[in-house]
Amino acid sequence: MDKHSVDVKSLFPELSESDRALVDEALALVRQAAAQPSSISKSKRPHGIDVACILTAVHIDLDSILAAVLSDSRLEGYLDEAGIKTRFGSEVASLVKDVRWLNTVGIYQLEMAKQPDQSEILRRMLLAMTHDVRSVLIKLAYRIQRLRGLSQEKEDIRRFIARETLDIYAPLANRLGISQFKWELEDLAFRYLEPERYRAIAKALADTRVQRETCINTFLSELRQALDVHAIRAKVYGRPKHIYSIWCKMRRKQLPIEELYDLLAVRVIVDDLAACYTVLGLAHSQWQYIPKEFDDYIANPKENGYQSLHTVVVDKQGNRIEIQIRTRAMHEFAELGVAAHWRYKEGGRHSAASEKNITSLRMLLEERSGDTLLESFHTELFSDRVFVLTPTGKLVDLIKGATPLDFAYAIHTEVGHSCRGAKVNGQIKPLTYELKSGEQVEIITVKNGQPSRNWLDPNLGYLKTPRAIGKVKNWFKQQELSENIAAGKNLLDKESRRLGLKQVDLAELLKHFKMPDAEHFHQALGRGDINSRQLASALKIPELAPVSFKLSPSKASPNSVVTVEDMDNVVTTLAHCCSPVKGDEIIGYVSHKRGITIHRIDCENIQHLTPQQQTHLLKAEWSGVHKAHHNVPIVIEALSGQNLLIEVSQLLHYAKVQITDASLKTHADHSATLTMQIQIENTAQLSFVLGRISQLPNVMEVRRKV
Repeated sequence: MDKHSVDVKSLFPELSESDRALVDEALALVRQAAAQPSSISKSKRPHGIDVACILTAVHIDLDSILAAVLSDSRLEGYLDEAGIKTRFGSEVASLVKDVRWLNTVGIYQLEMAKQPDQSEILRRMLLAMTHDVRSVLIKLAYRIQRLRGLSQEKEDIRRFIARETLDIYAPLANRLGISQFKWELEDLAFRYLEPERYRAIAKALADTRVQRETCINTFLSELRQALDVHAIRAKVYGRPKHIYSIWCKMRRKQLPIEELYDLLAVRVIVDDLAACYTVLGLAHSQWQYIPKEFDDYIANPKENGYQSLHTVVVDKQGNRIEIQIRTRAMHEFAELGVAAHWRYKEGGRHSAASEKNITSLRMLLEERSGDTLLESFHTELFSDRVFVLTPTGKLVDLIKGATPLDFAYAIHTEVGHSCRGAKVNGQIKPLTYELKSGEQVEIITVKNGQPSRNWLDPNLGYLKTPRAIGKVKNWFKQQELSENIAAGKNLLDKESRRLGLKQVDLAELLKHFKMPDAEHFHQALGRGDINSRQLASALKIPELAPVSFKLSPSKASPNSVVTVEDMDNVVTTLAHCCSPVKGDEIIGYVSHKRGITIHRIDCENIQHLTPQQQTHLLKAEWSGVHKAHHNVPIVIEALSGQNLLIEVSQLLHYAKVQITDASLKTHADHSATLTMQIQIENTAQLSFVLGRISQLPNVMEVRRKV
């Protein structure tokens, strides 16, 4: 038999004769491609057959074996996707397409070792870009094969491949629950990254291997005897330790290898919860235990849901041995790949939806009949995300449907503001283009660019991410604030010069209008919350002080604070349509049924009176004698509805402002609108309250409802 030939029957005895014929056909195609003059690789042995052998540990199916063989790089220019589909079916062709992409993706950079967020985004992208979990398994097996032969590569290549493995592929194996892949990927990568430390730990383990095996076997024998005496059914076995995990623990605990407790470790799996504590009591009565090393993760599970009893005992020879005790259900939870397990190991943060999908993936590896799970892999796992690259190769994680403009704001707020165009994979695309995972985006900017109000129109499709929408809204809000402040300053300066005042006592003005600072005062002036008549009154100019005729106290409303010229013995009411507040410019409207109704002078109902109705208008002013509370509707726009009502209510409580009505509405983009009715004494207090609410970090805009 030729040294490069492959005995498919001995490698995959579970395959039928017809299935083995398909594998032989795939192998023959690889050999033909390798024999071509254009083939770069000199090896005649198909690389994919070694990859398929690695994959037997996870019980792969025929399609995966075929895809592993046909993913050989030498076939790329020899047999295309259509040819694979014709010979082996669409599922194999799709797997090969994914594996070829995974084998050629060149996004990883060594700088990512210092950027955990970039490594995590790349791992998510690799999962999001593949249509079938089996393609990821095949890629991991290809990486193991590459690592096994890495000693033949140059030093810089060895270090790059090893670093990429520890940052990307070992965590992926852990995420998918394939512990045997994870350990080998970590140990082989560690061997090339830290050869001296690897050899030192390996030598220490080799030097003590016989001693450790003897110790563990003796301890297991004694433990089994004790369990038998107490009629406890249990599965008892030793737990192997891997070199990279030993190194991580040495580094984390700052201990030499001789002082690590769990180099000698056993696991006890029992039928029920009561048996866990029975075994624990038995172990503590048989052997001396180390109290500080005891952890009850059953009564107090870890954050990821992990449950087990951990204790360390000292045997008769003085060896410290770690014992883990758990039920079969707990063991299944720990070993079947619940997402919380790999989240704990990796220290990452993931949503409940991700956890559900990873659990499904893990079950898929254990169950041969997982067709439904295979179909749902691509549609559920990270289906709501897209992963795109900057021109320098940095990965950006966005929500599905995000546009180049969303991308620009994700890079930097100023990049978003000055964005005027975008290139996607080198081609000009509209700012409303829907980005796809793996695309590279370059933003075209202009100097001193400003956002457009069209960007906020959801029907035009410029922005999809709440963060970008919030940044644009905040820009316009800041522009409005700046304009109001500038207008307020100009108004104060103009009024003081007109009245011949050389100096204005700003502190007295702030005190008079109950403003926290000059910025809020100028803003209220510019916005019109404080009018020129009020300003003149505050500046103590007698000739401009308001002149009014007070209503008869006996006839006026007891809460009335309004005076009307040339009228006496009439009742006044405040109009509900515009909710005037003390400080607003007001006007009276004579009604035969209601007496005089007081409106804001800019009220829409007043603005649209007919010429005949306008004859019913009378001059009206606030008297300033009686205190009154006016119901004023306000509208608050926020990035999120979470805790919004609580935060605003607390602020109003401290400001001694009562809420009479509130309604919260959450929108599709997670933003929220809070409509409230509050009791206000005057416009100065209203301006102060609106200013304080606008300073809440979640609030984009707050305004008086017109």
